[in-house]
Amino acid sequence: MTSAADLASLAALLADETRAAICLALLDGRAWTAGELAAHARVAPSTATAHLHRLVDGGLLVERRQGRHRYVQLADPTVAQLIEDLAGRVTRRPDPPRGLRAVTASEALRRGRTCYDHLAGRLGVAVTDAMTGAGLLDVSGGFALTPAGRAWLTGPVEIRAEQLRPGGRPLVRGCLDWTERRQHLAGRAGAALCTAFLDRGWVVRIGSGRAVRLTSSGEAALRDLLGLTDLVASAPGRP
Repeated sequence: MTSAADLASLAALLADETRAAICLALLDGRAWTAGELAAHARVAPSTATAHLHRLVDGGLLVERRQGRHRYVQLADPTVAQLIEDLAGRVTRRPDPPRGLRAVTASEALRRGRTCYDHLAGRLGVAVTDAMTGAGLLDVSGGFALTPAGRAWLTGPVEIRAEQLRPGGRPLVRGCLDWTERRQHLAGRAGAALCTAFLDRGWVVRIGSGRAVRLTSSGEAALRDLLGLTDLVASAPGRP
């Protein structure tokens, strides 16, 4: 049984703005170097390294080595779920005055982004709502993939059937979107859908962060596959 001390120790890992910034950056699902994370968190490399050691020792991050380079990433999808769920609980405060570049980047994240390995933001919520409306998802008692949904993913979307087979991770689950305050699709099906969108060029990453942009081919695909038309006017990266 988890003790109060263990829970407090876990909470303490995120009770630091630099460590929280590092974990939020790693929600893009990719591995980052200590130098990249230091620049992102705006701290010295030595400071970032010290924080990374604590996060690795605490089990939230894992370290990967490739040649001379060392990378870190979130330990597994459950850590990403924990961080995203915590972010969804945060009471939004008025944003302080910022430059145009920061405001633009923030709005891009709200329009569309990856949450570890699935789509989030207004794009992720819109796709989830469209799947529900089309009878591909059943959200009446939690998230469940319907037979029509499975056929849609393995048919028109061309996701391999083995990607949807039972495993240690839920096939589908709802993830509370921290900007939209509504659920978007997560789980193995959500991850497979995001991978398909990226592989087909329906969405592309903006810079090195989590923001993604819906492409013109993505707009056409979502119209054909889900009947989504309102994303043309509010697509990530569009005016």
